[in-house]
Amino acid sequence: MSITRINTFRALDDHVDELKKFLLALLPTIRTSSGCQSCQLLQDQTIPSRMVIIEIWDTIEAHHDSLQHVSQASIDEVKTMLAAPPVGGYYQ
Repeated sequence: MSITRINTFRALDDHVDELKKFLLALLPTIRTSSGCQSCQLLQDQTIPSRMVIIEIWDTIEAHHDSLQHVSQASIDEVKTMLAAPPVGGYYQ
């Protein structure tokens, strides 16, 4: 049975477009990771600074394995755009 990963992001007010562009650029890498069934970015229509990435994975381990493709430089870069740390969880 597949697992859904939901990651919630809150951009700083002056970095909304920058965060959206950054997250959209990650999607092709996520989608081509082994075990990824689908991935999409959604932006809150009431509060545009809120965004979620919804990922469907074969297993939690497949998601964990995909994280090795994310560089520390990318993590450091995205932190400069966020109003709070991202929140993520696995759902079934």
